[in-house]
Amino acid sequence: MVYQYILFYKPYYVLSQFSQGSTPSATAIALRTTLKDFVPVADIYPAGRLDCDSEGLMLLTNHGRVQHRLSDPRFAHPRTYWVQVERVPPAAALAQLRQGVTIKGYLTRPCQVELLNTTPLLPPRDPPIRSRQSIPTAWLEMTLQEGKNRQVRRMTAAVGHPTLRLVRVAIAHLKLGTLEPGQWRSATADERRGLLQL
Repeated sequence: MVYQYILFYKPYYVLSQFSQGSTPSATAIALRTTLKDFVPVADIYPAGRLDCDSEGLMLLTNHGRVQHRLSDPRFAHPRTYWVQVERVPPAAALAQLRQGVTIKGYLTRPCQVELLNTTPLLPPRDPPIRSRQSIPTAWLEMTLQEGKNRQVRRMTAAVGHPTLRLVRVAIAHLKLGTLEPGQWRSATADERRGLLQL
């Protein structure tokens, strides 16, 4: 078997799967697209997920071992996100995120969090983020070793800074790079070697 490793920039409001499910509603068909609408490669599957309202890097592969390693929480690997939040978090909020916050009775693992000095160069989101002149926003770079459901959003909300936009820019050694929303490319030889070493 020839293994495929595809890096894909999932746009906002695209489902991280190749089908709508067995009984989609008419609204879901009208409003939501899937990976199949962007990546015309057969028999590949996502190695992990991104929420519908999140954007950024996904790995699609037909290599079961790599998919398992990247999806199973027992095999921790870094995932890096650029996160736009309401208001500028003070040092105490950043320290709390780094140490871990309690979400639904679960204490998140320590993570890396940095306040970005400049807005990252990202394509505009469609539809755009709601803007309120009276409430400033800030961008964080967060690197987590775990990926529980809606974890980043719940973490920032827990410290009083709700997430407005969430873009995954790296999975382990794989980087979003110059991909635009909806674009994909095959992994390079170096990237494939790194995946096989996970």
